[in-house]
Amino acid sequence: MNSDATSLQYSNAPLLLFADYHTHPQGHRVRPYTQALLQPWVDSARKMALSEIAFTDHDRYHAGISFDAIDRLREANPDARIRAGVELDNDPVRSAAGRKWIEQHWNKLDFVLGSVHFLDRADQMFDSIPAGAEQFDGRDIDAIYADYFRRVREIAATGLVDCLAHIDLIKIHGHRPNAEIDTIVGEMLDFIRSSDLAIELSTAGWRKPVNELYPADRIIELAMGKGIPFTTASDSHSHLQLADNFARLAEKMSIFGIREVCVFEKHKRDLRAVSSGMARTPPL
Repeated sequence: MNSDATSLQYSNAPLLLFADYHTHPQGHRVRPYTQALLQPWVDSARKMALSEIAFTDHDRYHAGISFDAIDRLREANPDARIRAGVELDNDPVRSAAGRKWIEQHWNKLDFVLGSVHFLDRADQMFDSIPAGAEQFDGRDIDAIYADYFRRVREIAATGLVDCLAHIDLIKIHGHRPNAEIDTIVGEMLDFIRSSDLAIELSTAGWRKPVNELYPADRIIELAMGKGIPFTTASDSHSHLQLADNFARLAEKMSIFGIREVCVFEKHKRDLRAVSSGMARTPPL
């Protein structure tokens, strides 16, 4: 077998994803970090053949995050790369305190996600299911999309994030813009690239009414063209959801030719190759 044939066989093999960089051990309320809370996540990571996991609870629940608990978890699980993270939202009421907390603990954090869950209403996330869909009723969907992507840029501009989460979350309920949005999306991606940030490939969209990966294929194509790196993410709120649909994500990445994902340690980003599920045979 020659080396060209080997490379072709290798490239067609299924990819094995090794990192989940969007998880919520606390779920949707403050639950102090303890070994009892966190260890099941590491156990599930092993079962899913993950070697790396980042805890990224919402900034409004920062009171539950304990770096000491994470350190103890690392000591008990030396085989796992466990990253301390948080998800910074645009919550108009609570995220100001979240930003301050991130600034105070920046050197202890490995990774910060930035996300947009709020539009005009301060009392309701637009991605609430099903109630959040009411925020779209009778409104100009194109204008909502434009407003949403503007808010994504605002989060990116804080200087407090390493990666943008589910960057087209606005599609969650199935609303689609009537106008071509390549220009506005391209401007957002240009800003993300100039800010040297990553974006995530999130399987959470396959669990939502839109039933589509975040981001959409066209956005992935545009991001790849601009050299923006990706993380892999499930946005799991239970350890049982960890790496949810990662096999499906691996297939999608293979189609796009994505062979590297980024990981973080103390905000330092590294690109790592995604391995193949097929053992490589040395050329003869």
